[in-house]
Amino acid sequence: MTDTTDDIAEEISFQSFEDDFKLLGNLLNDVLQREVGAQFMAKIERIRLLALSASNMRLSGIENMAALLEKQLASEISEMTLEEALKLARAFSHYLTLMGIAETYHRVRKGRSVTHLSKSCDDIFSQLIQGGVTPNDLYDTVCKQEVEIVLTAHPTQINRRTLQYKHIRIAHLLEYNDRPDLGHEDREMLIEDLVREITSIWQTDELRRHKPTPVDEARAGLNIVEQSLWKAVPHYLRRVSTALKKHTGKPLPLTCTPIKFGSWMGGDRDGNPNVTAKVTRDVSLLSRWMAIDLYIREIDSLRFELSMNRCNDRLSRLAQEILEKETLSENLRESRNQPLSRSQLKLHGQQVPSLPTQLPDRAGLPACTDYTDGGSQYPKLELPGTDYMPLAREDGWENSSKDLSPNIPKLSANGSSANSNGSSAAVTSRGSFSSGQLLAQRKLFAESTIGRSSFHKLLEPSSALRPGIAPYRIVLGDIKEKLMKTRRRLELLLEDLPCEYDPWDYYETKDQFLEPLLLCYESLQSCGAGILADGRLADLIRRVSTFGMVLMKLDLRQESGRHAETLDAITKYLDMGTYSEWDEEKKLEFLTKELKGKRPLVPPTIEVAPDVKEVLDTFFVAAELGSESLGAYVISMASNASDVLAVELLQKDARLAVSGELGKPCPGGMLRVVPLFETVKDLRGAGSVIRKLLSIDWYREHIVKNHNGHQEVMVGYSDSGKDAGRFTAAWELYKAQGDVVAACNEFGIKVTLFHGRGGSIGRGGGPTYLAIQSQPPGSVMGTLRSTEQGEMVQAKFGLPQIATRQLEIYTTAVLLATLRPPQPPREQKWCNLMEEISKISCQKYRSTVYENPEFLAYFQEATPQAELGYLNIGSRPTRRKATKGIGHLRAIPWIFAWTQTRFVLPAWLGVGAGLKGVCEKGHTEDLKAMYKEWPFFQSTVDLIEMVLGKADIPIAKHYDEVLVSESRRELGAELRRELMMTEKHVLVVSGHEKLSENNKSLRRLIESRLSYLNPMNMLQVEVLRRLRRDDENNKLRDALLITINGIAAGMRNTG
Repeated sequence: MTDTTDDIAEEISFQSFEDDFKLLGNLLNDVLQREVGAQFMAKIERIRLLALSASNMRLSGIENMAALLEKQLASEISEMTLEEALKLARAFSHYLTLMGIAETYHRVRKGRSVTHLSKSCDDIFSQLIQGGVTPNDLYDTVCKQEVEIVLTAHPTQINRRTLQYKHIRIAHLLEYNDRPDLGHEDREMLIEDLVREITSIWQTDELRRHKPTPVDEARAGLNIVEQSLWKAVPHYLRRVSTALKKHTGKPLPLTCTPIKFGSWMGGDRDGNPNVTAKVTRDVSLLSRWMAIDLYIREIDSLRFELSMNRCNDRLSRLAQEILEKETLSENLRESRNQPLSRSQLKLHGQQVPSLPTQLPDRAGLPACTDYTDGGSQYPKLELPGTDYMPLAREDGWENSSKDLSPNIPKLSANGSSANSNGSSAAVTSRGSFSSGQLLAQRKLFAESTIGRSSFHKLLEPSSALRPGIAPYRIVLGDIKEKLMKTRRRLELLLEDLPCEYDPWDYYETKDQFLEPLLLCYESLQSCGAGILADGRLADLIRRVSTFGMVLMKLDLRQESGRHAETLDAITKYLDMGTYSEWDEEKKLEFLTKELKGKRPLVPPTIEVAPDVKEVLDTFFVAAELGSESLGAYVISMASNASDVLAVELLQKDARLAVSGELGKPCPGGMLRVVPLFETVKDLRGAGSVIRKLLSIDWYREHIVKNHNGHQEVMVGYSDSGKDAGRFTAAWELYKAQGDVVAACNEFGIKVTLFHGRGGSIGRGGGPTYLAIQSQPPGSVMGTLRSTEQGEMVQAKFGLPQIATRQLEIYTTAVLLATLRPPQPPREQKWCNLMEEISKISCQKYRSTVYENPEFLAYFQEATPQAELGYLNIGSRPTRRKATKGIGHLRAIPWIFAWTQTRFVLPAWLGVGAGLKGVCEKGHTEDLKAMYKEWPFFQSTVDLIEMVLGKADIPIAKHYDEVLVSESRRELGAELRRELMMTEKHVLVVSGHEKLSENNKSLRRLIESRLSYLNPMNMLQVEVLRRLRRDDENNKLRDALLITINGIAAGMRNTG
């Protein structure tokens, strides 16, 4: 179950939730009656009732009867034909998915219906003011808050994007069904729409037949922005502003953005050879294109809305300047209607102003590709008095004196742009026309405009003479023209076509775009139209401030060893020796010396291996794109100060080379270099590494000069958990963060901690609010970065209302952690006890997972780990290296496999041993006190309790009995005894009588799924049994993958 459910479970009204699921379930039954027939539907219902009876018996404590019913259930499933198994798997998978949709929508309903929503801005601001925080302190802290949510492409989103959209459509229909004014006829039509959606889902293939590319993954992230975050962000910022004004008397500044977004999709190359330098460049340009495209839509709406004439002097002057430039442009077109000599053509080409005009780019000449009349995605707005619709043109050009938006052509498959007749414009390889082509193009353009400008002037007087012209529309039209040229430029860059736009003709930075928008805002405010200024225009300004020109800045990530290999190649080429063989001090001496120098280190003539070339190419792309497009450069598996300086040197070298080629400085600033500490060993050394870095004069000065005295450090939850177990990982992460903060404080440097959290508890997941509130004191000082991965992205941000709620939770949790830091351990004894629990827990975990020679084989037999690769849910391999051990298996398939079997072993293994060891030494009361008074310890225990509530011993036992070799079944039995012992000691510490006692709604949600989820697990066991005897059977493989989908939907978790 996702942590979004856990965040909100107590807020769900079960009657309305059950009503919605009953509606969806009945409609699915109707669809299945038609699709699979009444006879098979009777079999589906019998399986469901058997499972429901068994789960009810078990919940009532009648274990023997439950076991008999489960045995009967398994027997009937084992007798099914393959075709029947496929249909059953699909049906139950869809039931579980529809239940999840109903649950998600109810979070929306509850958030809308309650008058006082907990953890909202209004709620937390009120608490802080009542707790003694002054209004000024609250206002300043909110305005200075910097939270960045980084969306990643970690392969845990199991649903195809097609199905995700259909699920969202059903959620919207459920919302429509809630309307009190819905008539009988409308409700019948709505039911028909739901039936259509469910039928469409049933008839759609659930499985991805091909692996997504990194660009596909990036598109999925951009779609989340378009479908949800684009709407959610202005609404969220309005909530913040309204609550601030209520409690401090001052609204949120218009360009203030407490939350921003980043992405790893197309930038995370750690262990993924499919993410290349070209992919990173293309994804970054695609993100820019999407941003511009969304802004054009908003500008179109604003032009229609802002039809008023009153404005201040500054805006009036700007509008007049634009009109004068248009008049000049019209006169130039008119003069071109006369036969011109070659010299006259050249003269006119020089006279076209560089600021946006109606003429095409490059001095009024047609660009290297033709514009087509029907090419624009969006209809032009007919604005009375200021615009007119362009006439259809056979040559593909529009000449509208007031509509400032030429149509964008559609790119053909070969990257050229087709005109209206289907022909393509030819371009020379260097991006310029030959003189003959130039004359031909100019002649064609001149001939195509003869008589037309005069005809247009008959229809409409010139700009300067037109009465009552709307200045806002003129300015916004000019903005739109510039945006259209920006978008066209990006299309050319994406197609690797020549692109020679004047920098004045397009937007490069958000400040350039914001300037005229803010001028319009100030004008409206000064003219008594503040109500208009604070509407759509304010929303657009807030979007630009939040999303910038790229929507989400792209982080780059690479493993530290790849940088060492690159420096090896360079030092060997320069006859300096082998970099990786030097000790740490020699490396630091070499790197510092080179960083202080002004010459490039890498010779342009160097020849290197493809892997090394790819690293160098990535740094070149980073230098070309700069910090306007890119965020941080994250170094995975960082363990030394030299790992950071190595990246700084490669970055500096690439920027020197690129600026030399451009003949000007690289765009934007240098990327932040962020070490990622992942393993327990590296976490323990994190503070020392940061101290060493900051003790180097060059590095400290660099941080102050280029990054405003801010050091960013990332901590990884996934690999540390796989390395040492969840409890030890949590404790080591807590200590490492405290040590890093202390190290930065010693040097007067601010720190931002970047949390690499997964979706599942075993990978650091859990309710957002709880996670932030349990951080070490002083580690969240108004700044935070955190990843949102895989299925969590859709779960938290897939619907605008849900996204708005999540953004509020991030904001208020960080605010509380800043102004009211969580309590530290009351006494040193508590830290000592944590060390003791961690030590015993880690020993138990590692002795089982890494030291027991039977464990790997048991893992492969008892789980579908080996078969997960067929899912095609991510672009990267499941292993970092081609070995069979658990050490190089990625954390996601490790967690994913155990979640499927409902054993969720990685999240609890070792915890029980640690708690038992300390309790047996007489510290039970100390642990109870720690649970009550120490937020970190309480959240750790609560998350483990939450996981234990989702574990199912009888289901895990069934996997063992059917799939595991008899010689290894005792290992499974021992692990199940360990789970029961863990459950017992967690309840002792928390003081609860039952698991999830403090979250009864969550427990009820889990129980409501069992009648569908348990049969899915039993079916998966049967399919695995058959598949392992016939591993080339594609239908069996499909059936297995559908059960994996269904169980993931039921658990609301993958990896």
